[in-house]
This record gives sequence, C-alpha cells and structure tokens, in this order.
Amino acid sequence: MPLDITRLTDGWLELESDPGLFTLLLEDFGVKGVQVEEIYDLQKSLEGPVYGFIFLFRWIEERRSRRKVVDQGEIYVDDEEIVNNIFFAQQMVPNSCATHSLLSVLLNCPNIHLGSTLTRLKTHTVGMDPENKGWAIGNTPELARAHNSHAMPQAKRRLDKSTGVSTGSRYTGEAFHFVSFVPINDRLFELDGLKPYPIDHGPWATGEEWTDKARRVIADRLGGKYNDIRFNLMAVVPDKRLALQHKLNMLRTNRQIVVDALQQLMNDKGSKEDEISVVIGSEVKDYASPIILQTAESEENKFVVIRVAKESQTPDNSLAPKDLLALLKNLDSEVSLCETSLREENDKRKKYKIDDCRRTHNYDEFICTFLSMLAEQGKLADLVQPAVILQKKTVPMKVVQKLKRQDKVGKRKIKGRRKK
Repeated sequence: MPLDITRLTDGWLELESDPGLFTLLLEDFGVKGVQVEEIYDLQKSLEGPVYGFIFLFRWIEERRSRRKVVDQGEIYVDDEEIVNNIFFAQQMVPNSCATHSLLSVLLNCPNIHLGSTLTRLKTHTVGMDPENKGWAIGNTPELARAHNSHAMPQAKRRLDKSTGVSTGSRYTGEAFHFVSFVPINDRLFELDGLKPYPIDHGPWATGEEWTDKARRVIADRLGGKYNDIRFNLMAVVPDKRLALQHKLNMLRTNRQIVVDALQQLMNDKGSKEDEISVVIGSEVKDYASPIILQTAESEENKFVVIRVAKESQTPDNSLAPKDLLALLKNLDSEVSLCETSLREENDKRKKYKIDDCRRTHNYDEFICTFLSMLAEQGKLADLVQPAVILQKKTVPMKVVQKLKRQDKVGKRKIKGRRKK
C-alpha cells in the first residue's frame, strides 16, 4: 500500500512556471550541470544541446473530470514492455506536476549527473508501471520538501481547494498543467502524468533536430484545439556556466602560451632554431619541447604546435611575430567577452535566489502590522475610500464606519502620547 503523502509533508503545493524556480529546484534535487531556460520564440532555432522541454498550458475544463481520458488523434504507447522501460509516471499526488515534468526529462536522459536522491529513485523504479512510479515520486519526502520550499504562501492556503492539476497562479481562477517533451530512442515523446500512457509523436525528419519537431507539435497544439496564447515553454539544458568556465580556462591557457612564445622569440633572437611553425592535428611528431595551444573554436582536442624562429626565416605554414601579436590581441578580446558572459550567468543565479526569497516569504505579518499602524495614525479610511471610488465598488456602511472609528481611536492615542 502506498504511504499517505500528508504523513510525509504538509501536501504538495502549486508552483509557478519560472525558469529560476525550476533551476533552483534542480539544485535541491542534487542534479549538477543542468539549468532551465525560458523559450520566448517558438520559431527561433535553439543553440546547443537540449535535454527536454517543459510545457505549461491551460487545463481545459472538460478534460478535468477523469484522469484516464484518451483523446482521439493522440497516439498512445500502451505496450507494457516499452512503457515500463522508460520513465513515465502517472501523477498520483495533486499539485506535483511541476516536479513530474522535471523528472520526466531528467530520468530519461542518460548523460545527466542526477545526484543520490534521483539515482536511487531511478534504480528503485526500473521496470515499474506508471502508476507505481507515480506513487514512488509522491512518497519521496526529499522531493516533496524541495518542491514545497519554492511555493508561494498563497499556495498553502489553496491546498484544500486543489483540482489535482498544477498552476500558473498568475492566471487566477484557472488551472494550468505541466507536461514534458523528450527524445527517446529517436522518437519524440510527450509525457503527461494525467494521461494513461506516453504519447508518441514519431521520429523527426532526416537532417533536423528533435527540438524542431517538438516546436512544431507545440505550435500546432497552440493554434489548434487549445487556441490559447497563455502558455509557457522552458528548455532543460546544460549549465552554461560550466561551458563558459571551460572556454575561459582554455582561452587563458592559450593566451599564456602566445605570451611565452613571444618571450621566447625575444630571448632566442638570432638562434638557429628560431623558427615559428604551426601544425594543427591530433598528435605531436618530430618536435622538440613543443608549445601546445588548444584552439578555442574547436570542439575536438586539436592543438597548435609552435616553435620559435627568426621572422625572416619563417617557412610556409608559419606564424611570424606580428601574427602572434594579432593572435594575442584576439585572445584578449575573447577572454573579456567570455568573462562578461560568465559574470552575467553568475549574476542570473544570484537573482534567481533573491526572487525565490521574495516569492516564498510570507508578507502577511508585515501587511497586518502596516495596516494597524495606518489605523492608529488615523490614515486608513482616507486611503481606502479613494481606492473604492476608483474601482467603482460599494463598501458596506458598517465597514466604513468601523474604519472611521479606528481612525478616531488612533488619533486619540496619538494625542494622548503627545500630552505625556
């Protein structure tokens, strides 16, 4: 029998669709080297690898009544062996679809550092059916605590009124739901925890990326039966800071190599071995004490071998001192650009944490104290009445009279303090 989730936590809370929130959630899960980015333009091609998409859309009313609704036209994979061998979990706990959407991407990608919690979950659920995988997620307290730590205080108040799907709380009164799009075995799958099976959208065309097909599927859906511009699309991608730091280290190494080569040229000027030869390849042969320079542009482990010589005696395929100086200037520019990009990414992470503190902080006590101070100073009624007029709403007379009485009491208190 599955455990009661309320015995483990206070219940799962609604989460907003925000790339900063999801990125911090990844860190809390123990995942390394991954971040979440928001996609603003469906028509724009994506740079770099993408592990999966997280799609938030408005949950249509007629689809809320039953969990296992099979829409016509959707191609479900109901083969038990296929379904159980991918990570597809039905959403058994209300309000957990944000975490479900992340796990559907992470646990179907073989090249991600999952951390101990998700590694244990993945190992434990191998071969399980979708329902039991859903209960495994719901009964993992580490996931519930991490999930709830990023929820707004209002989400806890709405917990008892939950519909079972998740939220875009910025759209008050309507339910929104997260699903994932993931490439599995060269086919595009849509993983929706409120569906009975994964949805197979088929392979992508030869010569295109899986992300191109995913964007087409999402665009068709938004313009078709959903016909709604209120949606959000996020991509689960490698941590940009790691790639930038690696590139920066390589550029700095290259710069030092060029500086050393120029210094050697100055020290050994006039030497018989004063030759600057450049060889790009995967092996070093017939070079005594070569200086190895990795190329910043190449993804392969290529390098440049430099030997110092007189400028007047430089052979073909060589770098003269003036070429080294030009290369040094170019490297300085690349280092500066890379440092700026890395600093921006680090600043973005700091902003994510600040925004998360603002999102999760309970301002109720501050608001109540502030209103009490206004009432004591006799200013509350004067502030409320103009706002009521602007909004063209009527306030019961007894409420207005109560505010005025509070203002009078507050004024008397202030006068009494002044006399003392």
